[in-house]
Amino acid sequence: MQQYRDTGVVLRTYNLAEADRIVVLLTAGHGKVRAVAKGIRKTKSRFGGRLEPLSHVSLLVREGRSLDLVQQVETIDHFRAVREDLDRLTRGAALLEVCDQLAQEREPAPRLYQMLVGALRTLGSGTSPLLVAGFQLKVLAQEGVEPQVEACVSCGAEGPLVAFDPSEGGTLCRACRRGVAVSPDALELVRMVLGGRLVEALAAPPSAATHEVEVLAAKAMEHHLERRLRSSGLLS
Repeated sequence: MQQYRDTGVVLRTYNLAEADRIVVLLTAGHGKVRAVAKGIRKTKSRFGGRLEPLSHVSLLVREGRSLDLVQQVETIDHFRAVREDLDRLTRGAALLEVCDQLAQEREPAPRLYQMLVGALRTLGSGTSPLLVAGFQLKVLAQEGVEPQVEACVSCGAEGPLVAFDPSEGGTLCRACRRGVAVSPDALELVRMVLGGRLVEALAAPPSAATHEVEVLAAKAMEHHLERRLRSSGLLS
């Protein structure tokens, strides 16, 4: 069995046997990895608290047939500010859930990893009502399923656009409307996110429009994943 070094973010963990734990990580070079951390639940574990969800770590791992084995861990960032604030912690968990659902085991996804680390660093420096929605929209664009928001996806009319339907892939005019209602202010925020003005969009204060974008982005992501996101209920 070969060893490899990589960096990763812990997405989730679950217990194994009496003292071990399986750690699921999104890594820079190996995609989603499931690895056993032996003895981590013992008081004197050599891993300590370094392999908890949200932790950004550097690892030495030995490959296994079904599960890899963590041999060494060094912390890059605990994201303590995120852990100590309930709102930020909820948003951080939402980011992890999206990546856990999107990433495939042992299939490198360096861009997704970079986007997650960047989003967590942004969250560590302050919260934003559009952080999760912005992340979801940018990830959808990266996946090649960017929502279309410049014209009606049904008839091509340029406006006014009054609704969004994820099954149609974007916005709809009054004559074709279905899905969820969307206001001009919310549409402008979505266009900012997808048009390279993410920082400006993240600075938007909480409002009815930011809530609309949260709903729109979550529905678009759930449609792409073909499953409900647990974090959607927590954020709403």
